[in-house]
Amino acid sequence: MRLGLAAVFLINLVACDIGQLTVGTTAKVLVRAQPSLQQESDYQLAHDAIPGALKTIEGFWIVDPDNADLIGILTEGYCQYGTAFIEDDWEVAKFAKKLDEIEAHNARATHIFTRCLNYALKQLGERWQTDLFGTTEKITLLVQDTDAGKRNQMMWAAIALGSIVNHNTNNPEMLSYLSTVKLILDRVIALDKVSPPARKDYAALPHIAYGMIHTSSTSTGDATKAKAEFEAALQVTADAEHPAGKLLLARTLMGYRVGVMTNDQAFFHDQLKQVLETPPSVWPEQRLANEVAHRRARRYLSHEKDWFH
Repeated sequence: MRLGLAAVFLINLVACDIGQLTVGTTAKVLVRAQPSLQQESDYQLAHDAIPGALKTIEGFWIVDPDNADLIGILTEGYCQYGTAFIEDDWEVAKFAKKLDEIEAHNARATHIFTRCLNYALKQLGERWQTDLFGTTEKITLLVQDTDAGKRNQMMWAAIALGSIVNHNTNNPEMLSYLSTVKLILDRVIALDKVSPPARKDYAALPHIAYGMIHTSSTSTGDATKAKAEFEAALQVTADAEHPAGKLLLARTLMGYRVGVMTNDQAFFHDQLKQVLETPPSVWPEQRLANEVAHRRARRYLSHEKDWFH
């Protein structure tokens, strides 16, 4: 009888995919280790390390494609890599007016944010994968039917799609998806009013995205609404010790985009100066995002004379 049980156990063990079992354990470790990247203080180290890390995790996902932990890490990872690093390279090229490099970074940003979007849609389900690109009525119903359990996935889908639009402004078809981005962000913000997310950076991101939208065009934008959204992002990251808010990227973008849009040099200068006077360590859990904020604040201030006369 013992031999029979041992044989059954051995057959079951062989039938299991050992790779998937190993990846399942590794994925849980990766989730716990994820904050180490967000706490990184060396911008260049993170810039160089993240692509390899993402491809390694993507390899794990190939082995275990239904692993929700891996898909979640890849969704956030590709969107944050695109925002923090590829868009930084794109902006440097844009300010230097290097047209070939601008085009190359636009294409690369589109590919990276498309990966983020695809992973977000995998988590949101088949209906999202089809109806997201359907009629306004279908999209509206889709968004309203999605509850707080998919809040984060909706947020990343909106950020990814909005970023793709931003890097393809010469494509009328892509520009038409901006209304879809707004519908999703509205839903996320409405859900947050009822039940705020535990992560303060997640609570801030939809407001930063809306601030970017409101300052994307000087002709159709709204500087007042943009400023209110950036300030909302700062407010949700504030505490008693840091009433001005701890996510410095929100202030950097507000100072730059609203300042230039309204031709308000004093506002531009004061906001960016405040960022540089605040150490990135003000929020250790989001140290890398604050390092990005410092990097961009210095860049914007170096161009102050170009934008204000």
